[in-house]
Amino acid sequence: MTDSKTASKSTAPMAGADPEVASGVSQFFTPLVHELTVLAINGKQAHWNVRGRDFLEVHEFLDTVVDHAQEWADLAAERVVALGLPIDARMATIASGSAAANPKAGFKQSDDTIADVVAQIDVATARVNAAIEGLEELDPASQDVAIAIRQGLDKDRWFLAAHVSVT
Repeated sequence: MTDSKTASKSTAPMAGADPEVASGVSQFFTPLVHELTVLAINGKQAHWNVRGRDFLEVHEFLDTVVDHAQEWADLAAERVVALGLPIDARMATIASGSAAANPKAGFKQSDDTIADVVAQIDVATARVNAAIEGLEELDPASQDVAIAIRQGLDKDRWFLAAHVSVT
């Protein structure tokens, strides 16, 4: 895969945006976008391959987790872009920077599937916690975005973990 020749090469914030704020938000939100994208991709993999007694509930809720992760990744990415900086969420970039474990391929029992997805939610939560802390003084509006994402991650984790004894 090659970079598009028509893409802007500018990485300077747009006129009117504070370059320090834009850079700081990008520093916290880019890794978050990456982890949420990994959560969406691996969540879909889990959705296709889950097996077990509570198959239907887990299978269907994993689609919800995927949808949420995609929405939140978009929200964080668009905040960076709104401040005038580009975001790099190409597959190669995401794969090289994610802290999430790569789940095993193939069918898995629902308890194992849930544990894997909860672990990935925990990785994304750690990234969003760093953003919440780091953006407190830098950009309260961006911190509000991070807080909203955290609230959603907490709820999705709770709904999944309720199926098994994952803490």
